Amino acid sequence: MKLIKVGAAALNQTALDWENNQRNILGAIREARAARVSILCLPELAITGYGCEDAFHSPSVHQIAWEVLQEILPATKGIIVAVGLPVFHQNALFNTACVVANGKIIGFTAKQNLAGDGIHYEPRFFKPWPRGLTGTVRVGGKNYPIGDLHYDFDGVTIGFEICEDAWVCTRPGSELALQGVDIILNPSASHFAFGKHAVRQRFVQEGSRAFGVSYVYANLLGNDAGRVIYDGGAMIATQGRLVALGPRFSFADWKITAAVVDVEATRMNQARTASFKPKLAETSKSCVAARFSFPAIHSANESLSVAEWESSPQLKEEEFSRSVALGLFDYVRKSRSRGFVVSISGGADSAAVSCLVHLAAVFGIGEIGAENFHKKLPWLAKLNGKDAASTARVATRQLLTCVYQATRNSSSTTRNAAKAVADGLNAEFFELDIDPLVRQYAALVEGALGRRLSWARDDVALQNIQARVRSPGVWMLANIKGALLVSTSNRSEAAVGYATMDGDTSGGLSPIAGIDKAFLRRWLRWLERAGPRGAGAFPFLDKVNKQAPTAELRPAANKQTDEDDLMPYDLLDAIERAAIRDKHRPREVFEQMQAMFPQYSAAQLRVWVERFFRLWCRNQWKRERYAPSFHVDDENLDPKTWCRFPILSGGYARELAELPGNRPSSRRK
Repeated sequence: MKLIKVGAAALNQTALDWENNQRNILGAIREARAARVSILCLPELAITGYGCEDAFHSPSVHQIAWEVLQEILPATKGIIVAVGLPVFHQNALFNTACVVANGKIIGFTAKQNLAGDGIHYEPRFFKPWPRGLTGTVRVGGKNYPIGDLHYDFDGVTIGFEICEDAWVCTRPGSELALQGVDIILNPSASHFAFGKHAVRQRFVQEGSRAFGVSYVYANLLGNDAGRVIYDGGAMIATQGRLVALGPRFSFADWKITAAVVDVEATRMNQARTASFKPKLAETSKSCVAARFSFPAIHSANESLSVAEWESSPQLKEEEFSRSVALGLFDYVRKSRSRGFVVSISGGADSAAVSCLVHLAAVFGIGEIGAENFHKKLPWLAKLNGKDAASTARVATRQLLTCVYQATRNSSSTTRNAAKAVADGLNAEFFELDIDPLVRQYAALVEGALGRRLSWARDDVALQNIQARVRSPGVWMLANIKGALLVSTSNRSEAAVGYATMDGDTSGGLSPIAGIDKAFLRRWLRWLERAGPRGAGAFPFLDKVNKQAPTAELRPAANKQTDEDDLMPYDLLDAIERAAIRDKHRPREVFEQMQAMFPQYSAAQLRVWVERFFRLWCRNQWKRERYAPSFHVDDENLDPKTWCRFPILSGGYARELAELPGNRPSSRRK
């Protein structure tokens, strides 16, 4: 046997936060060395942070990254470490993994496949390194090997697939296997999305099996730049078996996952495989040799450690709870805000946001303890609860302010629901009567127009002024507290513009703007009855969940509901997926809806499909103005990171004319 202990780190880095990033890297190296890890893989671009955007084009970023790398080197005595940073070479920028050992730089392996779809814009910043090529980069007055490199440490060979390299069909790992590589390291910055962790697990396991290697996967953790959440989840696999799985959504600065692998076993597994045909040509240019003394290890630890909640049947609900809670926690501390302010309506959206803030306290204190939680948010007063649950309530009292703002159209039902949520979470709660302000604005405009405003003639304006009058008061409270005002709009509303700009869209962060209303309502029912592991149920949500969603902006006699204004939410979400995610034309969407919703007539479905497309086109400008939102799946509508659409367009006029019962569009002969 040739036993080697390998490790992967999940790091909570921040774009361009040099001191924080270096501190986390050094802490991870220190912990790995204490655990007798010989080879440690850190995440992609760990020194700079992944989300630097166009700052990658700043020469100072490369220069400081190099300085930080030099400061890290002394900590690598007795350990091999892969650390990510951008490298400028021949007037091009490359995303590299730098291999360091015993305080020396051994070489830079450059990423071959750049992520350029969805939320990723790597080709804007970096160049892909051509397969099979190597070169020499001069940095700090010295020359170092760079390119498609692997490394030989006293007979143990190490290669790389850097994040996207493992997601493509022509993975570099296939070539590394033919060159006899023993261990493949994958430093990644793989963002969270529902169900994505299972995909990563498959390619890690399959990579170890198909390539006949041990495979070490590291990932970023937390919210590094604002919109994207990283879930960690480091993994180690060997011979097609997952032997170590790190925690996800941790509130720690770093988490180390380690396992002992048998290099001789993977080599013999390749030897027994009839299809394996090693590449016997000269590979000296692509292989960098370095000396390293691996410590003797006498037993293999192949235990699989899986977080308890991972096995929950409500996985999506758990992932949503933990990802957004971690995203909110990192956002508030990294933006240096002093808590959150929510304009709470008594409805589903504001209740969801408020509960997620409380879950940040529950999960954070439950994992890292009250003392460390306080260190990360030092503006909090002493957290002196009797246990973790009561301490989280003490923290929530300082973290969350809920404000219910009533007009004459507000009901006791929503007021009671809003107070029940605030009391149930132990949030600070205020009630403001904004009806006199609404009437003042109406009177001002009536005086200017020389006529009375009426619901029959001025419906939209009279609804919107109520939503907009709610904005200044909560902004003022947020300013006084130094807190972050959170917008409560969801993705279903964003799709059709069912939101008032400068009203309910006001805020510095819109955490649920990527979540459809149907899922939010399902999640709230689950939260009421069961809740996440370690948090339990929130029974006070019954007052929210038994209501029909309503903007509550028209007089009570109108019995306004969202679905009467728009269409049933499950149908709206299905149309949005077919039209926007899947890019189908209106006629195709209509035909799909007929099959999916046979309970509705063709005439009614035609009205709803046409309404969706017209509202979608009309309201792109609103989506452009939404506060930053968290990306959680491939159905995000954020035009800055995922779903681009023109603000001005033809409005699908020709396509809508194809719907059954509509007049055909005129065509030029």
